[in-house]
Amino acid sequence: MLSREQLQDLNENFPTVSKSGSGFLPRSDVQTALKILGIDVPGYKMRELMDQHFDNEAQIDVDKFARLFDTLDAQRNDEANRWKHQTKQVSGAYHTHSSKQENVQHTIRVEEEVAFSNWINSNLSDDSDLKRLLPVGSGELYTKTQDGLVICKLINLAVPGTIDERAINKKNLNTYTKLENLTLALMSSQAIGCNIINIDNIDLSKGTAHLVLGLLWQIIRIGLFNQIDLQHCPGLFRLLRDGETLDDLRRLSPEEILIRWVNYHLERAGTSRRLHNFTSDIVDSEIYTYLLNQIAPHGSGVTLAPLNVQGNVPRAGAMLDEAEKLECQEFVTANDVAAGNYKLNLAFVANLFNKHPMLPDPGADEVVEDVVEETREEKTYRNWMNSMGVDPYVNWLYGDLQNGVVIFQLYDIIWPGMVTWKRVVRQFHKLRGMMDQIQNCNYAVDLGKQLRFSLVGIQGKDIYDGNQTLTLALVWQLMRAYTLSVLAQCTQSGDSLPADKDIVAWVNEKLSKSGKSTSIRSFQDPAISTGKVVLDLIDAIKPNVINHSLVKSGKTNEEKMSNAKYSITCGRKIGAKIYALPEDIVEVKPKMVLTVFACLMARDYVPDIKEVSAPIVPMINGN
Repeated sequence: MLSREQLQDLNENFPTVSKSGSGFLPRSDVQTALKILGIDVPGYKMRELMDQHFDNEAQIDVDKFARLFDTLDAQRNDEANRWKHQTKQVSGAYHTHSSKQENVQHTIRVEEEVAFSNWINSNLSDDSDLKRLLPVGSGELYTKTQDGLVICKLINLAVPGTIDERAINKKNLNTYTKLENLTLALMSSQAIGCNIINIDNIDLSKGTAHLVLGLLWQIIRIGLFNQIDLQHCPGLFRLLRDGETLDDLRRLSPEEILIRWVNYHLERAGTSRRLHNFTSDIVDSEIYTYLLNQIAPHGSGVTLAPLNVQGNVPRAGAMLDEAEKLECQEFVTANDVAAGNYKLNLAFVANLFNKHPMLPDPGADEVVEDVVEETREEKTYRNWMNSMGVDPYVNWLYGDLQNGVVIFQLYDIIWPGMVTWKRVVRQFHKLRGMMDQIQNCNYAVDLGKQLRFSLVGIQGKDIYDGNQTLTLALVWQLMRAYTLSVLAQCTQSGDSLPADKDIVAWVNEKLSKSGKSTSIRSFQDPAISTGKVVLDLIDAIKPNVINHSLVKSGKTNEEKMSNAKYSITCGRKIGAKIYALPEDIVEVKPKMVLTVFACLMARDYVPDIKEVSAPIVPMINGN
């Protein structure tokens, strides 16, 4: 039986088919109709199917067409399941030449292609918008992601609500609307902390393997790590060692937390084995076998039987059979475990944690510190830093900035050559570690003062100590400078960074010239809260992107939030590098509102769609 959505798709393309399911298809249109519903049948096979199912009929009844579709859809799903089963032992790699750098080759790991395809199939198979694209079979990953739809859905799986789905192009896609989706996917992935330097929408539309895999891994990783924190799992406090506080736990990376989690369960299992890495320590599958047995719910049937299997690969296969009882066999094959594939084993363990953490919440008799939740402002700054490609990855703003190294990288991105790296200590020793880190932070504050940042009363030790108010003050000015430097580059204004009044004047002029009635007095104007001025500005920059029937009056908070979500997604869809959240618009947070309008202004100066999606690297000289 065809779904209501499928009948609607046929009705939109073939007037002889009604939305209710009556009518017919001309014989010559059956192949096209199947393709619209996601089944692409080659010509030679189509002729066989037509003769087999319809004899010489010139008009094919919709019910008969539906039976053919059901048959082909079932075959496709069977093939995908067989492929998934066969990939339990898949491994290998191949090389591709870089289209951007001469004499550069990229190694593509088949096991990563398989793992990411299976993850997409497992998590997005129920999405009605993806019926024509899923399942992703062998060798289909790059073609199935080239219209941007799967990537957009994957982003929302990783960080729910990032993309307002009303803005995604879903039907009757052409080259232009596919590129729009890919631009939206890139800007949205950047907003959640992915580094998209050197990736543009054309790369994704061509299925450039190493870039597609790199982006998918970043999105999947963020999604897997998103709930490994005290807010989502209060029982994490059980991983604290003697003398540690919750702040010490926050300083740990998700990888370090996962290692502690595994070792917590190994200790409870009574084994002497301990995990130190996701490579050599897991190749014999013994740690995994103990872990699965420890976290398995009662009655799941998980056992320690794999310990009796000889050989690393066979033992890994037996271990994955146990994991399958918990519906947690994603990401790794037996070969991936035995070969110690870091990336896929990390994902495997993170997925185990998310589904079966087995860390009891604090009991009534247990005294635990209050958990301080990360604020929206902190999350926005952290995502911005990570999208810049800083190393190490920023997990907790205050702990990861306290040695100054990330801050110097940001200075260097905004004003290349400004940092005298000889003055920066990057390797810290126990005896001088604290002094070296404070010295770094003093230099970071000095650089800010050279740039006339407002840093009154801020010293290096404040950054080292993780003083929230003073650290946020420095970080905000870095983000503001980055946003304005991108704008300055687009407007070719040289070393002069635009002032707030210049951006406000541009907004009002752009709106007025486009015949809009909206305007703003400042970035604190209450009128911004409805989201309509942002939507009008996007419409002025690029007409026909906004579906005006979706815009609400903005009288209630619910309507304001609806408009704000839609405006931010549409801004990213046209290529604006927006990190702000819908709440920032509704609550009229002036700092974040400034970045929204500055990014839209920068976008207006870069009209070509390919340039829009390509990252703009600031080249402002700050000396």
